[in-house]
Amino acid sequence: MATIHFTKVHGSQNSFFLVDEEENNISSWSDAKRADFAIKLCDKTHAFGGADGILYVSKSSEAETIGQMKVVNSDGSLASMCGNGLRTVARYLLEKHHLAEAKVETMKAILDVKKASSLGFDIPTYQVEISPVNFKPESLPMNLPVEKLINQVVPELDAELAFSAVSVPNPHLIAFVDQAVLDSDKQEKLASYLNGENPFFPDGVNVSFVKRLSDDAIYVRTFERGVGFTNACGTAMSACSLIKKMLDRDVLETPLNVYNDGGRVQVTAKEDAKGELSLQLIGNATFVNVGTVSYDGDEVEPLTNEATPEQASYEQLAEEVKQFLKTTEKRS
Repeated sequence: MATIHFTKVHGSQNSFFLVDEEENNISSWSDAKRADFAIKLCDKTHAFGGADGILYVSKSSEAETIGQMKVVNSDGSLASMCGNGLRTVARYLLEKHHLAEAKVETMKAILDVKKASSLGFDIPTYQVEISPVNFKPESLPMNLPVEKLINQVVPELDAELAFSAVSVPNPHLIAFVDQAVLDSDKQEKLASYLNGENPFFPDGVNVSFVKRLSDDAIYVRTFERGVGFTNACGTAMSACSLIKKMLDRDVLETPLNVYNDGGRVQVTAKEDAKGELSLQLIGNATFVNVGTVSYDGDEVEPLTNEATPEQASYEQLAEEVKQFLKTTEKRS
């Protein structure tokens, strides 16, 4: 029987259990065992309230990095990337190594991470790179007869909505909508269909509906592949920000405020000399609880659980965002 120490964390209230494999002596676990543990611990009926997934932190084989992040969703599936989760892993590793910035290995890329100025209420805030950015259908994968899907109506998906698709590297399908569409069941029906057996996205896809709030602000709601609706999805907010900048011809480097049901982040973008795009996601990295569970391969039993004072500060930001979004609904 193993005793597993964890930190319960969230980025924009996208919640996770962060588990350090080296400190818990579980580096030899198979992916199947990681998935089983995630399914059991992340169950919403568990004594610790469940989560959207587990962030497994381990040593990296890459010399220039300070660690590796592997993301397992609450259903046991593996995620290519998680922007909200990476912010919390960045904080954990940077504090562990007493650094202000470094590189972290993820499933598809080695990414820059660093401590950033707080977005308010003295909330710990971190900036993480989101890349690679790819519009090719095979990168999602997506089976539609287009070389690139940018703001196009796809009758097979919806008769009126215009969609864009991009991988960052998680696959995202994005539509800009008004409040009436947000209030409808269109998103849930479409996302449920595209994350079941369907001819268009064989591996499923994250589906985001986006509402413009102002020239420098958007609201994003995402149905995440392998999870369902969440308070926020970091890679989705980054991808939606990029599409907004492209459609509105915004300056890539100008920060865009992105509101979500879990709070607020900022996103910037840049293009290198080779024309390659990358995104920078800036937001909270909140540590909510620390504790332990026992795991014998069949059951995950709670042992200890101690709250930190950080969530109270974050809730002030969340309330500010909630009140702001109420005013935008009235204006639409």
